[in-house]
Amino acid sequence: MPSAKPSESKSGPQKQLYPSESFSQKTISELFATSKQGSKIRGPEDLPGASPSKRLKLNHSTTESDMTSATARPLQAGDRFNFSSPSRDGGREVIELTESPNGSPMKRKANNARPSNITTHTGPKKIMVKGLKKVSRPHPDEYYNRVWGQLDTSLSAIFSEQKLPYSMEELYRGVEIVCKQDRGPALYKKLCEKCTRDISSRVKEPLLQTADISSAVEVLDAVVQAWATWSKQMETIRSIFFYLDRSYLLHSPIHPAIDEMGTNEFRNNIFSATQLKPKILQGACDLLSADRQDNQEARNEALFCDAIKMFHSLTVYQKFFEPRLMMESEQYFLTWARGAVDATDLTEYVGACGKLFEQELRRCDLYGLDQTTKKGLETYLEDILVEQRKDRLVIVDDVGGLIGSDRSDAVSQLYMLLQRRRLGEQLRPAFEAFIVKQGSNIVFDEEREQEMVLRLLDFKKKLDSIWEHSFQRHEGLGHSLREAFETFINKSKRSSMTWGTDNPKPGEMIAKYVDMVLKGGTKAIRASGIQREPAPKAADNEDEEGSGEDEDVEIGKQLDAVLDLFRFVHGKAVFEAFYKRDLARRLLLGRSASSDAEKSMLTRLKSECGAGFTHNLEQMFKDIEMARDEISSYKSVLEERQTRPAFDLSVNVLSSAAWPSYPDVVINVPESVLKATASFEQHYKMKHSGRRLEWKHALAHCQLKALFPKGPKEIVVSCFQAVILMSFNKDESMTYDDLQAASGLDDAELKRTLQSLACARYRVLSKTPKGKDVNTSDSFVVNLNFSHPKYRIKINQIQAKETKQENQQTHERVAADRNYETQAAIVRIMKSRKSITHAELVSEVITATKSRGVLDPADIKKNIEKLIDKDYMERDEEGHNLYNYVA
Repeated sequence: MPSAKPSESKSGPQKQLYPSESFSQKTISELFATSKQGSKIRGPEDLPGASPSKRLKLNHSTTESDMTSATARPLQAGDRFNFSSPSRDGGREVIELTESPNGSPMKRKANNARPSNITTHTGPKKIMVKGLKKVSRPHPDEYYNRVWGQLDTSLSAIFSEQKLPYSMEELYRGVEIVCKQDRGPALYKKLCEKCTRDISSRVKEPLLQTADISSAVEVLDAVVQAWATWSKQMETIRSIFFYLDRSYLLHSPIHPAIDEMGTNEFRNNIFSATQLKPKILQGACDLLSADRQDNQEARNEALFCDAIKMFHSLTVYQKFFEPRLMMESEQYFLTWARGAVDATDLTEYVGACGKLFEQELRRCDLYGLDQTTKKGLETYLEDILVEQRKDRLVIVDDVGGLIGSDRSDAVSQLYMLLQRRRLGEQLRPAFEAFIVKQGSNIVFDEEREQEMVLRLLDFKKKLDSIWEHSFQRHEGLGHSLREAFETFINKSKRSSMTWGTDNPKPGEMIAKYVDMVLKGGTKAIRASGIQREPAPKAADNEDEEGSGEDEDVEIGKQLDAVLDLFRFVHGKAVFEAFYKRDLARRLLLGRSASSDAEKSMLTRLKSECGAGFTHNLEQMFKDIEMARDEISSYKSVLEERQTRPAFDLSVNVLSSAAWPSYPDVVINVPESVLKATASFEQHYKMKHSGRRLEWKHALAHCQLKALFPKGPKEIVVSCFQAVILMSFNKDESMTYDDLQAASGLDDAELKRTLQSLACARYRVLSKTPKGKDVNTSDSFVVNLNFSHPKYRIKINQIQAKETKQENQQTHERVAADRNYETQAAIVRIMKSRKSITHAELVSEVITATKSRGVLDPADIKKNIEKLIDKDYMERDEEGHNLYNYVA
């Protein structure tokens, strides 16, 4: 860049000050004249290439004369626009770009000439580039033919699986240029013709030769390989013709894309060929059959999977392959079903059907079969294996055997198989028959009578599990379970179990089981063998109250389970009679494991059966509480009289209407006991006039102090046991006859009492001769060698246990009450209707008494005859089946 000379700024001329220079003083007008003259001089910022924002550095070597001449000689207009003379071409200025112009900065620096950026308008200029060669453009047709020649050679190399003679980029550019010349349709036509010729000659002919000499599977394998090769070749072709595919074909309404064109060519020329198409489809079906038959030699999973993909790609799956597959599958399913039904039982058939369903559906997912195929195969399986053979699946005996085999998985498979066609409801008859049969066997099993409730609980638990898990809580089957359970549990049969009555036995056994639970608590539950859920371990600092709560919870669970059985019992009278008798024993003998459990059971019964059912039971609890107040009052009177009794007396005064009746047992009560009871009776009658007390010594118990050589003991015994033991205070050895005379007991009570004292766990008496049974010839003495680590012992109260006679009396009393209830219902109906037919009367009596159990029409007829004999009703003279009420 040329160096700049010092010049004046825009605001005026700048002068360099030298020490030897002196300035003359000027006026204001002279200064202004000088300023105007300096404004005509160009500043350094006007130089070409100079930055207007920067000031050039002063050149101190410039002499004053130069400054003066620059100031005195202004730049003329002609000098401003004076350039080196360029060459002229026909009167027009030509700028040569190949060499430096005369006015270049280097020449200006040498000539000290100042360039200017202002040019005059001398006309248009022509720029000429020397040495540039002109390229001749080929004709479009020639270029198209040359590009197609390259493409044709490349396509032949692709189809013959050889190396491309040209680069992919060159081929792509050629296609692009041709398409931009609007030659896309012609290029696409030539491409289609080339593909058609190649697939016909290179692919189809070898496959036709293979089809003549090979099996269907081999032909399918060859076609699948050809399709894989063709697909790979079409990918390369599409890459070359990509511009054609995305420009012309994308907007063409009639011509398919290159991929689709290749698929169509293969489908039309290969798959649709008359000699190839049947073998292709048959080969795929043969592979499927080999897979179903588990033929390891013929199986080819990879080939079958590739064939399915080829069918999908060629869009021939639904039109050609799926119908053929469904036809082959239907025949296979029919043949399989006939063989399975004839050769297997129900359990094996259900398992085989479930396995076949699983295999077929899994095969559809594994090989990529369509959802329509999967649904169609599933429909065929349901129709052939289930719908057409439903009678085989619901045979009562076979289904019952399957349920009873404890194979919940097989039962679940049977239900799921039927439920595929919404046929699960048809299991109801077989399910009900199984429940009634098994339940009746439990109820009428005399040998295992004591295990009835436990077996019923286990049976109910098993049925609930089957209904919940195997039958998936089916509503109809749930109704069947309850109806069947209700049917067999209320069946009655006159047998020795019910002492010739028609009372249902389950009511009695449920009452006894509840007595066992309330009397023994968790110990009795464990001893009965009931499976309990493992309770969480208690903490080290857990007190007795916490363990008591756990016991109450466990007892509550067992009571709830028993009440599930109790709900099925129609005749509540038998349960009520036995439950009341057992409750009386527990209350009188203080043998309840938990008072809270007793009250909880009473609440459950009240909620289940109503207040009328539990009225007497509630009265029994009130009598026990009032008896405590009564004996406390009696003891207070004795203290006021300063009377000290010989022993501590406790009396329970019970109302005879609420409590069960007990037989009077003759016994010789000791004199001291008679005096104490007489004193209490006198005190009671003074407070309650008009009441009569009956003493039930059979229910009494007492505590005796015995002095044995090895130490004193306190013995808790019954009244009968106490009378026997106190007889030995007079004589150390007594015979059976002596004890009977002293006690006044009959043989049954005396033998049972002596057996508990001489043959049981605590043998306070010794019997001669030794044995477990007591005979009338035996003799007894006090066992002087008796010893026990505990001071207080309790001898089992044999007399408190139920006897056969008591059981029989209870059943007979319930049967009699049932007849009275039936007769009362008949009289009420006759009184309201006045006249009624036999059938209507029987129906209305059953309806009126169903809350207490369903009556047998034969029993109703017997009670009608009894009422006719008692003149409550009569037969109509005109109609034998018509009854009239007798007022």
